[in-house]
Parts: sequence; structure tokens; C-alpha cells
Amino acid sequence: MSQPSNSSQNPANYALPDHLLDLLSQYLQAQVTPTIEIDPTQLAYRWVGGHNGHLEPLVVNLFLSLDDLHGIDTQKSKLVQNTRQFLKGYPANHVLMTGTRGAGKSSLIRALLQAYHNQGLRIIEIARDDLKVLDKIRAAIKALPADCKCRYVVYCDDLAFNGQDESYRTLKSVLDGALDSEQDKLLVYATSNRRHLLPQLMKDNVNIYNGQTDEVNPYETIDETVSLSDRFGLWLSFHPMDQTTYLQIVHHYLSIQQTHTIDAANDDSNLETQDVEIANIEVTNKALPDNIRAAALRWAAERGGRSGRVAYQFSRYWIGQSKLAAEDSLNV
Repeated sequence: MSQPSNSSQNPANYALPDHLLDLLSQYLQAQVTPTIEIDPTQLAYRWVGGHNGHLEPLVVNLFLSLDDLHGIDTQKSKLVQNTRQFLKGYPANHVLMTGTRGAGKSSLIRALLQAYHNQGLRIIEIARDDLKVLDKIRAAIKALPADCKCRYVVYCDDLAFNGQDESYRTLKSVLDGALDSEQDKLLVYATSNRRHLLPQLMKDNVNIYNGQTDEVNPYETIDETVSLSDRFGLWLSFHPMDQTTYLQIVHHYLSIQQTHTIDAANDDSNLETQDVEIANIEVTNKALPDNIRAAALRWAAERGGRSGRVAYQFSRYWIGQSKLAAEDSLNV
């Protein structure tokens, strides 16, 4: 009498072909985010590679200080206070910085790292499209040793969503909503040109007032559009600057560059000091020469507004063309 076949004795009959195993392996790798490890000695990371990406260590240039940022003293003082509370282990808030472009929102983040990295401040930069990995980053920070004194700011620049984007829900949960959302080692600092982050459409209000909506509770749609920004405890608004402030910033950047250039010239016997005083201004002089002032105002007008970014870009233009002209004159 024949014995019934035992499938466990011949597992090869159930093995998938190699090409299917390769496809399955590729699919699983694409769906799983690799294990995230954070080195507290690394000052800054950036998430790269999408859902199955990784934290890329950044080499940070710490030349920009808080004192270099002018015209935003109120916003700067509030952000510094919140950050100091955070680094001391005291209660602090997530921060949303909104307003005009080029006003110094992103520069404040870099300046904070320059000022407080020795006190344990660390930055993790993440793009809006990668917010779905924020939970895993939070878990990696939470897994750091208990005696680790570092505090992490997750920085998201130019944060905004459209009506079909669901990734904002992950951010909502991290900010305030998940049972373990309160942490003493992680804050989110975000910048945006839009106050409420999600679009608010006039037709939504019109439909409500005219009774042309299919929703039973239409006001909940409006509540949803503001619910994300409400979870940031600290709002900082940035506004267009006046002409006086803009020119002060231009003077500041030119003075810094002039000082650096003169210092470099002192180490080079082949150049004379008068050839490298590129801005033709004294560091202690608070007034710009008329030609630089006129050029700076024209530069801002061509770009449609005054801002710290525009002032910095003008200073680079003026310094670069002045240095090139000085070099050309030496070669004549």
C-alpha cells in the first residue's frame, strides 16, 4: 500500500522561480524604510531618497550668525527664546514661520544652529513630500540614549499642501494628536508663504452660504484647512521691509565682505589695500555712498521688492563685479 506523499519532504516543488523572487525582493525593499540611525555628534542631516531613503549627513557652513540678521528682531527674539527653552528641557512649542519671501525665515534656522550647536541643538531637514517618514525619524530620536543631551529640530522649508495631498496628516499626528506626540527631544520648525498651509477656496464659502454643498456639516471642511497650522504653538509672521532697513542690510553685508577681503589682502604682498577695498566704504560708516545706494535700490526694484535675500544677492553682485574690475585693472 503506497504511502501518501508528504509535501514537506519536497519543498523544492513550492519554490518560486528566481526572477519572481528578485521582483518580490525589489518590491519589499521599495515598501520598507531602512532602519534610521542618528549620530548625536553630527550637527545636521537631510532626508534624501523618498520613502525608502536615508538621512544624509550635511557639512554645515556656520558663517551666518543671529547678529547678521537685521529687520526681524521681534521674530528672532521669540524664536531664540523658544529654542533656549527647548535646549534646557523646558516646555517649548513647534514653530510656523510665514510671510513674505526672502525675509529671513530659512536664515534664522541656519543662524540658530551656529549659535546653539555647542548646547546640543541639531537640525534634520526634510522635504514636504517626505513627511511620511517623520514617524520613523521621531522613533530614531526617541531611541537615543537617555543621557544624550542633544535636542532635534526637524526643519521643513516652504511647507504647503494642496487639497489632494494626504501627507499633512502625518505631520498633524506628530505635532499634536498621536498618543506619544509629546517629546522633549523633538520640535518641528517650518517655513511657509501660506499662513494656513492648506488652500482655502472662496467657492467653499459660497457653496455654504448658498446651500449648494453636498456635505451635511460643511463647516468641518473649513475647520480641516486650518487644523494643521493650529497645531504649531508659535506663529511668527514676516512682513516686507522698508527702504531704510533694506539699505542697512546691504551696508552690513558689504561691510562684512570688505573686512574679510582686507584681512585676506594683509596676507598677500602682491596686492595693495586700495585695490581690494571693493565696496569703497568704511566699515564704521553708516551711510552708503550714493552710487551704491542707487544701485541697491535699482536692484530691489528690478526684483519687485525689498528683503534680506535681495540685499544679500545685491551684495554678492556688487562685491563680485568690484573684485573683477580691480583684478582687470591690475592686468592692464
